[in-house]
Amino acid sequence: MLAFVSQSSAAPSGVAANGLVYSTASNYVIQPQLAAHRCHARGHGLYSFPDPRCTPGALNPGVTQATIRHTICRSGWTESVRPPESITEPEKYASLAAYDDTGSASGYEYDHFVPLELGGATNDPGNLWPEPGASPNPKDKVEDYLNREVCDGKMTLSRAQRLIVKNWVKLYRKITKPKPTTLPTSTPAPSAYCRASAQWNRTYGDWDVYVKSNQPDTDATVTGDGKMASYYTNSSGYADVYLYASESATGDQVTVTVGPATCYATL
Repeated sequence: MLAFVSQSSAAPSGVAANGLVYSTASNYVIQPQLAAHRCHARGHGLYSFPDPRCTPGALNPGVTQATIRHTICRSGWTESVRPPESITEPEKYASLAAYDDTGSASGYEYDHFVPLELGGATNDPGNLWPEPGASPNPKDKVEDYLNREVCDGKMTLSRAQRLIVKNWVKLYRKITKPKPTTLPTSTPAPSAYCRASAQWNRTYGDWDVYVKSNQPDTDATVTGDGKMASYYTNSSGYADVYLYASESATGDQVTVTVGPATCYATL
Protein backbone atom coordinates (compact mmCIF):
# COMPACT_ATOMS: atom_id res chain seq x y z
CA MET A 1 0.00 0.00 0.00
CA LEU A 2 1.30 3.42 -0.94
CA ALA A 3 1.77 5.65 2.09
CA PHE A 4 2.02 9.40 1.75
CA VAL A 5 5.05 10.86 3.50
CA SER A 6 5.31 14.63 3.60
CA GLN A 7 8.60 15.82 2.16
CA SER A 8 8.09 19.36 3.41
CA SER A 9 10.86 21.68 4.49
CA ALA A 10 9.50 21.31 8.03
CA ALA A 11 7.91 18.22 9.55
CA PRO A 12 4.26 18.26 10.70
CA SER A 13 4.02 19.48 14.26
CA GLY A 14 1.53 16.89 15.48
CA VAL A 15 -1.84 15.29 14.89
CA ALA A 16 -5.16 17.01 15.58
CA ALA A 17 -7.99 15.36 17.49
CA ASN A 18 -9.80 14.71 14.20
CA GLY A 19 -6.85 12.63 12.95
CA LEU A 20 -5.44 15.15 10.46
CA VAL A 21 -1.79 16.15 10.69
CA TYR A 22 -0.50 19.68 11.19
CA SER A 23 2.06 20.92 8.68
CA THR A 24 4.42 23.87 8.58
CA ALA A 25 5.51 23.40 4.93
CA SER A 26 6.88 26.70 3.65
CA ASN A 27 4.87 28.82 1.20
CA TYR A 28 8.14 29.88 -0.43
CA VAL A 29 9.66 26.47 -1.18
CA ILE A 30 8.41 24.32 -4.07
CA GLN A 31 7.30 21.15 -2.31
CA PRO A 32 8.26 17.75 -3.82
CA GLN A 33 5.33 15.73 -5.15
CA LEU A 34 4.81 11.99 -5.48
CA ALA A 35 6.05 10.26 -8.64
CA ALA A 36 3.96 10.24 -11.82
CA HIS A 37 1.03 7.82 -12.06
CA ARG A 38 1.02 7.06 -8.33
CA CYS A 39 -2.35 8.57 -7.36
CA HIS A 40 -5.90 7.50 -8.21
CA ALA A 41 -8.71 10.06 -7.82
CA ARG A 42 -12.04 8.78 -6.54
CA GLY A 43 -15.20 9.65 -8.44
CA HIS A 44 -15.42 11.74 -11.58
CA GLY A 45 -15.58 15.37 -12.63
CA LEU A 46 -16.71 18.10 -10.25
CA TYR A 47 -17.60 15.58 -7.53
CA SER A 48 -14.20 13.89 -7.31
CA PHE A 49 -12.16 13.18 -4.20
CA PRO A 50 -8.37 12.93 -4.06
CA ASP A 51 -6.60 9.64 -3.39
CA PRO A 52 -6.46 9.34 0.42
CA ARG A 53 -3.00 7.77 0.15
CA CYS A 54 -1.65 10.83 -1.66
CA THR A 55 -3.82 13.70 -0.41
CA PRO A 56 -5.28 12.85 3.02
CA GLY A 57 -5.56 16.52 4.03
CA ALA A 58 -3.34 18.51 6.41
CA LEU A 59 -3.82 21.44 8.78
CA ASN A 60 -2.28 24.82 9.50
CA PRO A 61 -1.03 24.79 13.12
CA GLY A 62 -1.72 28.52 13.36
CA VAL A 63 -5.47 27.93 13.01
CA THR A 64 -7.17 26.45 16.06
CA GLN A 65 -10.53 26.89 17.73
CA ALA A 66 -8.91 29.54 19.92
CA THR A 67 -7.55 31.57 16.99
CA ILE A 68 -10.41 31.53 14.47
CA ARG A 69 -11.45 35.16 15.21
CA HIS A 70 -7.99 36.33 14.16
CA THR A 71 -7.61 33.91 11.25
CA ILE A 72 -10.34 32.21 9.21
CA CYS A 73 -13.15 34.44 10.51
CA ARG A 74 -11.31 37.64 9.56
CA SER A 75 -12.00 39.07 6.11
CA GLY A 76 -9.02 38.79 3.77
CA TRP A 77 -7.03 36.44 5.99
CA THR A 78 -6.91 33.52 3.52
CA GLU A 79 -5.29 35.68 0.85
CA SER A 80 -2.59 36.67 3.32
CA VAL A 81 -1.51 33.02 3.73
CA ARG A 82 -2.01 31.74 0.17
CA PRO A 83 1.24 30.59 -1.52
CA PRO A 84 2.39 32.62 -4.55
CA GLU A 85 1.66 31.30 -8.04
CA SER A 86 5.40 31.05 -8.74
CA ILE A 87 5.44 28.25 -6.14
CA THR A 88 2.10 26.53 -6.79
CA GLU A 89 2.31 26.44 -10.60
CA PRO A 90 5.23 23.97 -10.81
CA GLU A 91 3.69 22.01 -7.92
CA LYS A 92 0.41 21.78 -9.83
CA TYR A 93 2.06 20.34 -12.94
CA ALA A 94 3.88 17.74 -10.85
CA SER A 95 0.66 16.89 -9.03
CA LEU A 96 -1.17 16.49 -12.36
CA ALA A 97 1.46 13.93 -13.35
CA ALA A 98 1.11 12.13 -10.01
CA TYR A 99 -2.64 11.87 -10.57
CA ASP A 100 -2.11 10.74 -14.17
CA ASP A 101 -4.17 13.69 -15.46
CA THR A 102 -3.43 14.34 -19.12
CA GLY A 103 -5.83 17.21 -19.87
CA SER A 104 -5.00 20.90 -19.96
CA ALA A 105 -3.85 22.31 -16.61
CA SER A 106 -6.47 25.05 -16.98
CA GLY A 107 -9.14 22.38 -16.58
CA TYR A 108 -8.06 21.73 -12.99
CA GLU A 109 -7.94 23.80 -9.82
CA TYR A 110 -4.92 23.21 -7.58
CA ASP A 111 -7.21 22.71 -4.62
CA HIS A 112 -6.59 22.75 -0.88
CA PHE A 113 -8.48 19.60 0.19
CA VAL A 114 -8.93 21.10 3.65
CA PRO A 115 -9.52 24.68 2.48
CA LEU A 116 -7.62 27.67 3.81
CA GLU A 117 -10.89 29.06 5.19
CA LEU A 118 -11.14 25.96 7.42
CA GLY A 119 -7.51 26.03 8.53
CA GLY A 120 -6.01 23.81 5.85
CA ALA A 121 -2.23 23.59 5.46
CA THR A 122 -1.16 26.27 3.01
CA ASN A 123 1.46 24.44 0.94
CA ASP A 124 1.74 20.83 2.07
CA PRO A 125 1.55 18.30 -0.81
CA GLY A 126 -0.73 16.19 1.38
CA ASN A 127 -3.36 18.94 1.22
CA LEU A 128 -3.12 20.03 -2.43
CA TRP A 129 -4.28 18.19 -5.53
CA PRO A 130 -5.55 18.85 -9.10
CA GLU A 131 -9.33 19.05 -8.61
CA PRO A 132 -11.23 18.70 -11.92
CA GLY A 133 -13.05 21.83 -13.05
CA ALA A 134 -12.53 25.53 -12.59
CA SER A 135 -13.50 27.60 -9.56
CA PRO A 136 -16.15 28.31 -8.36
CA ASN A 137 -17.36 24.73 -8.11
CA PRO A 138 -19.66 22.67 -5.83
CA LYS A 139 -16.93 22.14 -3.21
CA ASP A 140 -16.50 25.91 -2.86
CA LYS A 141 -20.14 26.16 -1.74
CA VAL A 142 -19.50 23.58 1.00
CA GLU A 143 -16.33 25.39 2.10
CA ASP A 144 -18.21 28.69 2.45
CA TYR A 145 -21.06 27.00 4.30
CA LEU A 146 -18.75 25.32 6.82
CA ASN A 147 -16.77 28.51 7.37
CA ARG A 148 -20.01 30.33 8.26
CA GLU A 149 -21.05 27.52 10.60
CA VAL A 150 -17.70 27.66 12.41
CA CYS A 151 -17.52 31.45 12.59
CA ASP A 152 -21.16 31.66 13.79
CA GLY A 153 -20.37 29.22 16.59
CA LYS A 154 -22.71 26.52 15.24
CA MET A 155 -19.95 23.95 14.61
CA THR A 156 -16.44 23.32 15.90
CA LEU A 157 -13.50 23.82 13.58
CA SER A 158 -12.40 20.22 14.12
CA ARG A 159 -15.76 18.83 13.02
CA ALA A 160 -15.89 21.06 9.94
CA GLN A 161 -12.44 19.89 8.86
CA ARG A 162 -13.40 16.27 9.29
CA LEU A 163 -16.70 16.66 7.42
CA ILE A 164 -15.11 18.09 4.31
CA VAL A 165 -12.49 15.33 4.19
CA LYS A 166 -14.90 12.48 4.88
CA ASN A 167 -17.64 13.32 2.37
CA TRP A 168 -18.09 16.90 1.20
CA VAL A 169 -20.32 15.71 -1.67
CA LYS A 170 -22.90 14.28 0.73
CA LEU A 171 -22.94 17.58 2.62
CA TYR A 172 -23.25 19.52 -0.65
CA ARG A 173 -26.35 17.56 -1.59
CA LYS A 174 -27.81 18.15 1.84
CA ILE A 175 -27.32 21.93 1.88
CA THR A 176 -28.49 22.38 -1.73
CA LYS A 177 -31.51 20.06 -1.54
CA PRO A 178 -34.70 22.05 -2.26
CA LYS A 179 -37.13 22.32 0.64
CA PRO A 180 -40.45 20.60 -0.13
CA THR A 181 -43.36 22.94 -0.71
CA THR A 182 -46.00 20.33 0.04
CA LEU A 183 -46.20 17.50 2.55
CA PRO A 184 -44.85 14.29 1.02
CA THR A 185 -47.21 11.37 0.67
CA SER A 186 -46.44 8.37 2.81
CA THR A 187 -45.12 5.42 0.77
CA PRO A 188 -43.57 2.20 2.03
CA ALA A 189 -39.78 2.27 1.96
CA PRO A 190 -38.29 -0.28 -0.48
CA SER A 191 -36.22 -3.09 0.98
CA ALA A 192 -32.53 -2.27 0.98
CA TYR A 193 -30.40 -4.29 -1.42
CA CYS A 194 -27.00 -4.21 -3.09
CA ARG A 195 -25.02 -6.15 -5.71
CA ALA A 196 -21.26 -6.09 -6.11
CA SER A 197 -18.51 -7.27 -8.42
CA ALA A 198 -14.74 -6.77 -8.40
CA GLN A 199 -11.97 -6.30 -10.95
CA TRP A 200 -8.20 -6.04 -10.48
CA ASN A 201 -6.79 -2.69 -11.62
CA ARG A 202 -3.26 -3.37 -12.83
CA THR A 203 -2.50 0.32 -13.38
CA TYR A 204 -3.04 1.33 -9.75
CA GLY A 205 -2.42 -2.00 -8.02
CA ASP A 206 -5.82 -2.21 -6.31
CA TRP A 207 -9.27 -3.73 -6.71
CA ASP A 208 -12.23 -1.83 -8.14
CA VAL A 209 -15.28 -3.08 -6.25
CA TYR A 210 -18.37 -2.00 -8.19
CA VAL A 211 -21.42 -1.58 -5.97
CA LYS A 212 -25.00 -1.14 -7.16
CA SER A 213 -27.72 -0.49 -4.59
CA ASN A 214 -30.93 1.38 -3.87
CA GLN A 215 -29.15 3.38 -1.16
CA PRO A 216 -28.12 6.77 -2.63
CA ASP A 217 -25.68 9.12 -0.86
CA THR A 218 -24.63 6.41 1.58
CA ASP A 219 -21.21 5.05 2.53
CA ALA A 220 -20.45 1.74 0.80
CA THR A 221 -17.88 -0.20 2.85
CA VAL A 222 -15.88 -3.17 1.56
CA THR A 223 -14.04 -5.53 3.93
CA GLY A 224 -11.88 -8.51 3.08
CA ASP A 225 -8.29 -9.78 2.94
CA GLY A 226 -7.66 -7.87 6.15
CA LYS A 227 -8.47 -4.56 4.44
CA MET A 228 -11.36 -2.12 4.60
CA ALA A 229 -12.30 0.73 2.24
CA SER A 230 -15.29 3.03 1.87
CA TYR A 231 -16.72 5.40 -0.70
CA TYR A 232 -20.09 7.11 -0.96
CA THR A 233 -22.79 6.01 -3.42
CA ASN A 234 -24.04 8.53 -5.93
CA SER A 235 -27.65 9.62 -6.42
CA SER A 236 -28.35 6.32 -8.21
CA GLY A 237 -26.89 4.16 -5.43
CA TYR A 238 -23.71 3.31 -7.36
CA ALA A 239 -20.13 3.41 -6.04
CA ASP A 240 -16.69 2.30 -7.20
CA VAL A 241 -14.74 1.43 -4.03
CA TYR A 242 -10.95 1.07 -4.29
CA LEU A 243 -9.77 -1.81 -2.07
CA TYR A 244 -6.01 -1.80 -1.57
CA ALA A 245 -5.61 -5.57 -1.37
CA SER A 246 -2.97 -7.45 -3.37
CA GLU A 247 -3.57 -9.34 -6.61
CA SER A 248 -2.82 -12.56 -4.70
CA ALA A 249 -6.20 -12.12 -3.01
CA THR A 250 -7.86 -13.28 -6.25
CA GLY A 251 -10.67 -15.70 -5.40
CA ASP A 252 -11.24 -14.27 -1.92
CA GLN A 253 -14.72 -13.10 -0.97
CA VAL A 254 -15.29 -9.57 0.31
CA THR A 255 -18.28 -8.24 2.19
CA VAL A 256 -20.03 -5.05 1.09
CA THR A 257 -22.36 -3.04 3.33
CA VAL A 258 -24.42 -0.11 2.08
CA GLY A 259 -26.59 1.25 4.87
CA PRO A 260 -28.73 -1.72 6.01
CA ALA A 261 -27.93 -3.74 2.87
CA THR A 262 -25.22 -6.43 2.70
CA CYS A 263 -23.88 -8.23 -0.34
CA TYR A 264 -20.71 -10.04 -1.44
CA ALA A 265 -18.20 -10.05 -4.28
CA THR A 266 -15.35 -12.36 -5.29
CA LEU A 267 -11.99 -10.78 -6.04
